[in-house]
Amino acid sequence: MAQAVEQALEEKRHLIVEAGTGTGKTLAYLMPVIRSGKRVIISTGTKNLQEQLFYKDVPFLEQALFGNHVGTTASAVQPQRGPGKLSVCYMKGRNNYLCRKKLYDLTDQPVLSGLNEIEQYRALAAWEKTTQTGDRAELAELPEASLLWHKLDARSEACIGQKCSQWERCFITEMHRRALESDIIIVNHHLFFADLAIKLQAEGAPDAGILPEAAAVIFDEAHELEDVAGNYFGISVSNLRVDDLARDVEGSLQHNRMMSASLSGAIGSLRERSQLFFSLLPAGDGRFAFESRREFLEENGDEFLALHQALTRLSGELEGLPQKPEEVFNFMRRAQEIQVQLKFAMESEEPNTVFWIERRGRRGSANSPQRHPSASLRAGSGTEKTKETSPGPSSDGGRLNVFLQATPIDVGPILRECLWSKLECAVLTSATLAVGGGFDYIRQRLGMEHARESVLPSHFDYESQALFYVPPDLPDPRTPPFVAKAAERIRQLLEITRGRAFVLFTSYAQMNEIHQRLLGVLEFPVLRQGDAPKSALLEEFRLTPNAVLFATSSFWQGVDVQGEQLSCVIIDRLPFAVPSDPVVAARVKAIDAEGGNAFFQYQVPAAVITLKQGFGRLIRSLHDRGLLCLLDNRILKKQYGRVFVESLPNYKKTTDLRVVEEFFGVGG
Repeated sequence: MAQAVEQALEEKRHLIVEAGTGTGKTLAYLMPVIRSGKRVIISTGTKNLQEQLFYKDVPFLEQALFGNHVGTTASAVQPQRGPGKLSVCYMKGRNNYLCRKKLYDLTDQPVLSGLNEIEQYRALAAWEKTTQTGDRAELAELPEASLLWHKLDARSEACIGQKCSQWERCFITEMHRRALESDIIIVNHHLFFADLAIKLQAEGAPDAGILPEAAAVIFDEAHELEDVAGNYFGISVSNLRVDDLARDVEGSLQHNRMMSASLSGAIGSLRERSQLFFSLLPAGDGRFAFESRREFLEENGDEFLALHQALTRLSGELEGLPQKPEEVFNFMRRAQEIQVQLKFAMESEEPNTVFWIERRGRRGSANSPQRHPSASLRAGSGTEKTKETSPGPSSDGGRLNVFLQATPIDVGPILRECLWSKLECAVLTSATLAVGGGFDYIRQRLGMEHARESVLPSHFDYESQALFYVPPDLPDPRTPPFVAKAAERIRQLLEITRGRAFVLFTSYAQMNEIHQRLLGVLEFPVLRQGDAPKSALLEEFRLTPNAVLFATSSFWQGVDVQGEQLSCVIIDRLPFAVPSDPVVAARVKAIDAEGGNAFFQYQVPAAVITLKQGFGRLIRSLHDRGLLCLLDNRILKKQYGRVFVESLPNYKKTTDLRVVEEFFGVGG
């Protein structure tokens, strides 16, 4: 793999490479990157992999190659350059960093709600005096859902750039400087595509974005690229985003003692018009297509125009302010941006775009990327109409927010034009990119042409390390009898494996129902996704002998538990994406309209990659051994099942429960 990456860098050619778990992918691409002497961006799917690269893999290679240890941890603050020294930078999205100006403004005029926010504010104010990065990860005691952090982070919508009084001391400015001085820049896919989207909107402005030009980009965990890119090349307009604008304007003008009766009236009118307009949008749960936009405007055009005019009125009032503070210009830009995007979402006839609505609680800002379609899983052959819904109340007291979304149906042409054609070299790698041994699916979905390709097998002995069991006697998972039968079979399997298992589901509803059926029956400690933060659940699973974890999509990838503690992975159904999801449905319709077969060209390959990810949780080292079980026997009975089987590693296979018992030395 290292030789293939080095050749791609030298020849300035793209490369797609699937390398099984345990191959050492990160070392395989880091070696040629370091040897090349070129500036390279490495984009990962998760912060965990970013941290592994920065704190473990790069220092290891520094020691091995140069015989010294420069200390990339130090270079997170100040890169060092010189003979045998690597300059490496680790970057996250802007909302991970503190905005000093916001903190100082809040110091002058604190608007804090409750004792928790006051305590958090004091901790943040003390930390700001000593931190060199401003990265909230340094604050282990800050709650993940802190509403105060949302008021103080460095997200771009409130940034006034070089005109800010704290520009020189800004953590984002410092991060940008580090990137310019670095040989290797480690980011995640969300930051990479957020930055690319900003640059595209700015039409080549030299100071747009925070990532510098690079000779090459390595995309690790590249199976996630289509959905992440789709999120950032689309738009999202919501009542929450309008509320944030109104709140920010109000707070700034009161702070600067510039609030007038006419401005107060404009802000109040904007809130009212926004609340009315978004309340009139079609009703529905979760994510659903907005196919009736024209009819909606015919009935509610006055309310749409009233919201548009309220934004215009606010901009006009801000424009008329004498001696405007710099943030006022930013508020005007935000108001105009909402107007333009609202008009696009309601009136555009762009054929490569799906328009849809999402209702959800405030689990992120209005501009944060939405959960991608393949994260909403449901077993099926493309006929089911149900979907996964998130559990638990929202962090803003249960209030539901309404988002108008516009997402590209096919990101391939966009990526081809604005990314692949501009890069000297792109390397796409993952343990799960190939379907049926080839890359037709990933190349077509990402618009990548003329790339070298390589499928590298893992050095694990899957045939002796893993047993793949499919029960032939269970009912079709789309029928009512399945749940009771599946629960009983899960109980039998967990008794054989003595717990030590992940039981992974394609929907929260199914997870909760089977969890409820087995809760009083299993003799092992049972954990369930949603009952505690993901990191806490994983730590408890690792430390609890014979534990069983019931989980859904977020545990299908990026989770690493080595050793006997995880000896079994059970998956309830083939993980087809929700066919009624608006983005999935639009992609299916587009492929079929062009004369293709969306089921075999899109839905099956996407599900194959997801299944490979889920099963990939089990064998993580040469010493791991265990059972993989798929309770959905359509993989044996349907024509498309062969594609799944041929795409999986060479596990030992069985349909006999007695073989499972023998594998674990039980019964007889």
